[in-house]
Amino acid sequence: MLNRILIYDAPQKQFFRDVLVNKFADALQENFFKSYGRKAGDSEYNSWIDTGKVIKNLIELGDLENIYVSFEYQVPYTQKRIDCLLFGKNKKGKGIVIHIEMKQWKEVEALECEGNFVETYTGGDKRKVAHPSQQVQGYHNYLMGFVEIFEEDEINLFGYAYCPNYDKKEGKGLFDPKYKELVDKFPIYTKRDIEKLADRLKELLSKDDGFDIFNKFMESPVRPSRKLLDSASKVIKKESDFNLLDDQIYARNVIIDKIKKAETKNENSTVIVKGGPGTGKTVIALHILAEFAGHKDKKYRIFFSSRSKPLIEAIKYKMERGQKAGEVNAKILFTSLDPYAPTRVGEGYLDILIVDEAHRIGEKSDHRFTKKEHRTAMPQVEQLIRCAKTSIFFIDDRQVIRGAEVGNTHLIEKAAKKLGRSIEEVELISQFRCNGSDNYLDWLESVLGYTNEKKILTKEDNFDFKIIDSPEKLYEIIKEKNSLQKMSARLVAGYCWSWSTKLDDRGRLAKDVKIGNFEMPWETHGNIKAPEGYVKWYEWAYKPEGIKQVGCVYTAQGFEFDYIGVIVGPDLKYDKEKDCLIANREGTKDPVLKRSKEKFDEYVKNIYRVLMSRGMKGCYVYFVDKEVEQFFKSRINQSG
Repeated sequence: MLNRILIYDAPQKQFFRDVLVNKFADALQENFFKSYGRKAGDSEYNSWIDTGKVIKNLIELGDLENIYVSFEYQVPYTQKRIDCLLFGKNKKGKGIVIHIEMKQWKEVEALECEGNFVETYTGGDKRKVAHPSQQVQGYHNYLMGFVEIFEEDEINLFGYAYCPNYDKKEGKGLFDPKYKELVDKFPIYTKRDIEKLADRLKELLSKDDGFDIFNKFMESPVRPSRKLLDSASKVIKKESDFNLLDDQIYARNVIIDKIKKAETKNENSTVIVKGGPGTGKTVIALHILAEFAGHKDKKYRIFFSSRSKPLIEAIKYKMERGQKAGEVNAKILFTSLDPYAPTRVGEGYLDILIVDEAHRIGEKSDHRFTKKEHRTAMPQVEQLIRCAKTSIFFIDDRQVIRGAEVGNTHLIEKAAKKLGRSIEEVELISQFRCNGSDNYLDWLESVLGYTNEKKILTKEDNFDFKIIDSPEKLYEIIKEKNSLQKMSARLVAGYCWSWSTKLDDRGRLAKDVKIGNFEMPWETHGNIKAPEGYVKWYEWAYKPEGIKQVGCVYTAQGFEFDYIGVIVGPDLKYDKEKDCLIANREGTKDPVLKRSKEKFDEYVKNIYRVLMSRGMKGCYVYFVDKEVEQFFKSRINQSG
């Protein structure tokens, strides 16, 4: 079972007494230590003291009796905690759960930016943070999406924000007109609204039996509800470019068969779907998600996981834009590869785990932010297999590009056998990128040296591949393609130029990629706040402003565009004696890649295989090294 963490819960009378005798915050501190193995900081401890008094006053003012209260409930599959939950029944006897997000803010400025953000003094400094109603909405959708009991008609859920120190200013701060739609859905109460909030609570929690509702809430299975999954299904299935073809349909049917056998025969399986660039691995993964997330007859515990933050964020972004008002937020079905440690998720707890870009699996899930109680020596691949009855890995063994990523077909097979899973492999042959030209991919792999077979690219190969004689021309072509209606194009390069971790003297992105008179910035470094007119590094591939920056393999991997422009840097050289391409360690600025000794040559070639296969219609290339350019030209039949 998934761990359910709740730092404090008590009947109303016990809660009142704990606050009166100054034991409330101490009880939270004690339970916090038991749950997390450390003490909460002074600021959080002091906030508990204030919160206890505020909620006690609110309940007393509402003249409520026999409700049940809880504090610091950890939202499933996250490290986030809800400040306060109240449990009871309404006049008609229906169960009610109310979640309240507390903010001690006094001054707030509205901000003109996406995502309903405000600016306020918090955490010792002035910061940009989510509007309280936005945070309430996020928690609300999460609970609706994961706690199964809310799908039934027996219990209703309500969410509010409460800022007891904030003086309401109509049309300003938290109540700026831009937040009206959000605040209408998830109201926010301020300093002088305590009676209004108390009256609202009294209206909702007019009967007792709060403990009964609390027990039903805590005992309810935690898994994606049908409401959530219907939303995911609608968003995915209405996209015309998600249609399956040829061997994609075969792969999908194999996966469905294994999922059904896990149900009917208790046969846990691992499915490995292998395929090169553009074979539709992510498309199939999303189809499986839609199929079982929105299943009519059964609620499946299912997640879509990937190590690629850009890919996960892009899918969430696309789903969010296609989501209709009132639909439950389906973005919470998408996760990184980290949340599946044995201390977090029991063996076989999930019905289905989809792992996209499985070649990016790491040796382990632990990192410097992993809490002590969740650290484990179990390899990440074993964690991903053991947590689900059916685990599905979508992989391209030739997309491994750094030593920290160890995912490969053999590794998955070995782990699945160790855990006693049946194994099914499917290979995708037909590809739908590069204008459907399998010959282009075969040619590219031949030129890069994956095979000894010498292949020549001709016009009959039906893919627009061109060598451009300057980076300036290359960028102009890519910009022009990107400006066309319903067309996407991006410029990428090998990681052969330093990547600045600070803005320049004028507060702009440093133009790190320099070739002669050509200068452009990389995608925004993770340590930098994106300046106006630019996007965060993981947004580079799917937001329009990404055309202003050069992407690298770490942001381009997993994506496709109509046209891709590639700058091949000095990390690729031509060996005259062997008449082949070789990797050049002196040419890279990638610190992770440089540490790869035995596989450096393989990783560099994999990088350019990835970059030069991102285009659906065309790939245009500029070569820094003219000998490498000449070698490519020797493998092209210009006359057709």
